[in-house]
Amino acid sequence: MNHPLVKLTAAPPTVSYRALDDGWRQWIAENRLRDCTSQSVVATMIAAGVHPHDAHISVMQMETNPIYLAARRHQELLRKLESVVANQQRLWQSAPGYATVEKRGEVSPEEFLERYVRGSRPLVLTNLTADWPAMKRWSPDYMKRRFGHLNVEIQCGRNSDARYEENKLDHRDVQLFSDFVDRVLKGGPTNDYYMTANNEALRQPGFAPLLDDIGTLPAICDRAQLSRSSSFWFGPAGTITPLHHDTLMLFHTQVVGRKRWRFISPLETPKLYNFNGVFSPIDVDKPDLSRFPLFADVTMLEVVVEAGETVFLPLGWWHQVTSLDVSLSFSYSNLGIPNQFSYANPTMTDW
Repeated sequence: MNHPLVKLTAAPPTVSYRALDDGWRQWIAENRLRDCTSQSVVATMIAAGVHPHDAHISVMQMETNPIYLAARRHQELLRKLESVVANQQRLWQSAPGYATVEKRGEVSPEEFLERYVRGSRPLVLTNLTADWPAMKRWSPDYMKRRFGHLNVEIQCGRNSDARYEENKLDHRDVQLFSDFVDRVLKGGPTNDYYMTANNEALRQPGFAPLLDDIGTLPAICDRAQLSRSSSFWFGPAGTITPLHHDTLMLFHTQVVGRKRWRFISPLETPKLYNFNGVFSPIDVDKPDLSRFPLFADVTMLEVVVEAGETVFLPLGWWHQVTSLDVSLSFSYSNLGIPNQFSYANPTMTDW
């Protein structure tokens, strides 16, 4: 029996520390290569439940690990490349009017090729669609009457997934086009559903008549390639195509409604945290500078493209596009010059 004047205390709990595995070692290497200090890496590990002794020793050992030292050498080469493109970007930005996306009615084929294609500058053409039947015919109601009986592929459930475009295959849905038109017209502004370029509608025989509504193309385009190099877009106000770059050059014509385009030079790629494919995790409308501090130094170009206007997207330019109204658009990449390029895209979906 316990003495009534003795206060019993519980035995001290056994502290359980997290095991230091290869996952932790990779994490240490990655964060040291990001130039996080050894002290901050150790502190984070201890806070996450790693034994303090194990944390200190593992970070010290990493500094002499031959694989880590080899990675440091490759990092030097990468940083030289980053400095080269950063200096080239400074030269681009020194040009008068760099931050303005030009709107022009007429551009000669020679100037277009030199100034915008090889010179890599975005452009909005304002008079290209004067003879397009689409400008008089296309509307949501017309689409419903003419093509409503056809099935179309859309993206849906986008609001539930912050990486909806990267995971676009998970958001595919097929429905009657007439039902989708009704959904767009009745649903109001939203980013939850959108008929994007991935729908491949223009490869369906039933949608082929849409191509008859396309008139004059830029002189640089090869019309014979139009049917296999074009896409149809349709959605409500509020749809957002997140920040990414394409792997070719293209034109994008706004037939109905307006879109806001934001552009960022391909030479600013090191500041865009491009860890996966052609995508950046940054939302340019509300960038999280605590997670993505390098973005604070990015120069962004912005333009609102009106109905009847056509954007030229130069090679590799990053862009985020927002529909300001119910929107019908037509894009095409049938340039009559080489327009196939190769990118060594990263595949780090867990960064």
